[in-house]
Amino acid sequence: MKVRDVLHVVSYLLGVIGISMAAGLAVSFAAGDPGEAKAGLAVGFGAALVVSALLWFFTRGEIELSRRDGFGIAVFGWVASSLFGALPFLVSGVIDSPVSAIFETMSGFTTTGASVLTDLEALPKGILFWRAMTHFYGGMGVLVLCVAILPFLKVGGIQIYRAEVPGPSKDRLTPRITATAKLLWGIYLLLCFLETILLKIGGLSWLDAWCHTCATMATGGFSTRTASIGAFNSAYIDVVIIFFMFMAGTSFVLHLKLLTGRPFAYFKDSEFRFYLVLWLLACLALTADVWGTVYDSLGASLRAAFFQGTSIMTTTGFVTEDFDLWPTTSRILLVLLMFVGGCAGSTGGGIKNIRILVALRTLFREVYLYMRPQAVRKVKVGGENVKEEVVSNIVAFVLIFAVIFAGGSLVMTAFTPDLETAFSSSIACLGNIGPGLAGVGATQNYADIPDAGQAFLILLMLLGRLELYTVLVVFLPAFWKH
Repeated sequence: MKVRDVLHVVSYLLGVIGISMAAGLAVSFAAGDPGEAKAGLAVGFGAALVVSALLWFFTRGEIELSRRDGFGIAVFGWVASSLFGALPFLVSGVIDSPVSAIFETMSGFTTTGASVLTDLEALPKGILFWRAMTHFYGGMGVLVLCVAILPFLKVGGIQIYRAEVPGPSKDRLTPRITATAKLLWGIYLLLCFLETILLKIGGLSWLDAWCHTCATMATGGFSTRTASIGAFNSAYIDVVIIFFMFMAGTSFVLHLKLLTGRPFAYFKDSEFRFYLVLWLLACLALTADVWGTVYDSLGASLRAAFFQGTSIMTTTGFVTEDFDLWPTTSRILLVLLMFVGGCAGSTGGGIKNIRILVALRTLFREVYLYMRPQAVRKVKVGGENVKEEVVSNIVAFVLIFAVIFAGGSLVMTAFTPDLETAFSSSIACLGNIGPGLAGVGATQNYADIPDAGQAFLILLMLLGRLELYTVLVVFLPAFWKH
């Protein structure tokens, strides 16, 4: 890894973070926040810009990025963003513990949505705005934004794009990687604009509408209300957010095809069809389970089941109901959905639908070959053969994901009071979901987990957002050789 080149790109990243904190400072002044909040945002803004300028000055020169450099920029860029992004929380006194402040910020940038904050209504508006902006940048990826606006990256931008964009296939939409990054951000901004307007029409303030849009489109889950979306008690708001959560969990390549006059591209895509059918079946199963046991009417059951099913499957993490009180079948189904996540090329976390689909077809193939060992049978998706190296990569990813989840659950038993809290906090952070069960359930948060446990969950969040390999390679000795 070329440290100078990596730090030079990180300098631009910190510049973007600093400017966003300045926007939070402007909101803080406009809202009449206490001086502590303004000071926190001012310190974060100043520190990020000063360090950004110093890094830029001392690392100037020709930039040529390798694949390893792309991994380094992704990992250390996200860590640096979380460290500086934690300053407003810490300096303002909103969060006392440095580890908890970094936890909150990493949760925002990785779009996990796990929080240590309580009584959100009492927090300064500028702080809430900055908290939402961590989701905004984390959703599409602040590094993808840098690729879009930094022409000097050239071919090196491909390395960053591959390291940060979620999913097994990092397809470019155009021959130029900068154009691809701009298209992705353009679609993201368009959807953000549409949802903000619709939420405003539904009666939310501009700040609430924007903050919840950031959390929805990033599939993050940070709310400005302690009771999350349930605080609004509005069927209209629920439906709008369900729609945009589903769209955020869909590949943005398909959204582009819609905008270019190809609406049926969604249904021609094998992953989307799998995603749609799985989502419908899961939400209908949840409806059947809670109807008559938790809710008396079919309408209330459908509303609650589809909202929570969509929120968990897309790894958004918004809540309207305390699903910890739902029947065991529903709770187990929600946990299973945490593993699935959104589509490749979406802002959703989890394993991703395409990997689940390929893994299932690989399983069926192996069972078939056990019966007919001489047969030749390829794994197919969309009528095309999947290369064996891709199949191996996906199977390995699913296995590594499962091993890290199991290991994470074991580690978290040392910091949590029960097994449910331990395993659900592990998958909720690794899958970038946010809420889990029991002690970290729908009406709880992560404040009671000690600093050491939060530090471990920070690692899980980063692993999940950067899709395991990007982070794991940093621990290999070969990574550090020039």
